[in-house]
Amino acid sequence: MPTSRQLLMESSACCDERKEARRLLLHVLGKSYSWLFAHADELLRTDDVTTYLRLIERRACGEPLAYLTGRCGFWTLDLEVTPATLIPRSETERLVELALERLPPLTPMRVADLGTGSGAVALALASERQQIRILATDLSAAALSVAKANARRLGLHQVCPVQGDWLAPLCSESCDLVVANPPYIEANDPHLMQGDLRFEPMMALSSGSDGLNAVRRIVREATRVLVPGGWLLFEHGWNQARQARLLLSASAYAEVFTAQDLEARDRVSGGCRVV
Repeated sequence: MPTSRQLLMESSACCDERKEARRLLLHVLGKSYSWLFAHADELLRTDDVTTYLRLIERRACGEPLAYLTGRCGFWTLDLEVTPATLIPRSETERLVELALERLPPLTPMRVADLGTGSGAVALALASERQQIRILATDLSAAALSVAKANARRLGLHQVCPVQGDWLAPLCSESCDLVVANPPYIEANDPHLMQGDLRFEPMMALSSGSDGLNAVRRIVREATRVLVPGGWLLFEHGWNQARQARLLLSASAYAEVFTAQDLEARDRVSGGCRVV
């Protein structure tokens, strides 16, 4: 049987591949980086080697690393993810930052996270503002079960995952803030057939010929639940900022804006309900 060191040298070439191979091996062994460093020349069990090599094969075929390990880091959290949920991405942390700016510390507020998926945005907000109550909606029962498991494991019980289509579960609710990372990729975008996107749930990625069907609905319907002075914030594609602002203005939102992510790409737009 090979050692950890031998196995990693055989199954990886470039730096990124070595990092991914190491993460997969640690996932299989259930060990830490420090353990691997200290036991690099220790012989591995046959079953572990077999499992690891199967995961390497699946990764070589393009299956996302997050789905292979069932985990993904987001904000300061370690989240469970499955093929039923979108893989949380670092650019979505900009949505969290902008939301936190509108959630004063120690002030009880009501928040809705639409299309919560793994619960990434809702749980990140809850981890920073323990006094808020968050209703996290998703149409997918499978995705919602992941969000519930993450909330329970992290002890963030102020997040309440509820099944339903966007704002539908909020029939009697009023909110100080509505956030969403909706599907916004154009239906015919070739990127949907490339990379990790091939494996992620299509309903969480694409929405109509211009990608904005879900955004239109959210912008229109959020006015029903937002209190005067309440904010709507949503993520969108780098080339959709102008359309996003037009939709917000057409629905009489005030202080309409677009913010960029760390790569200086238009990423989040929002507006405030005034009446």
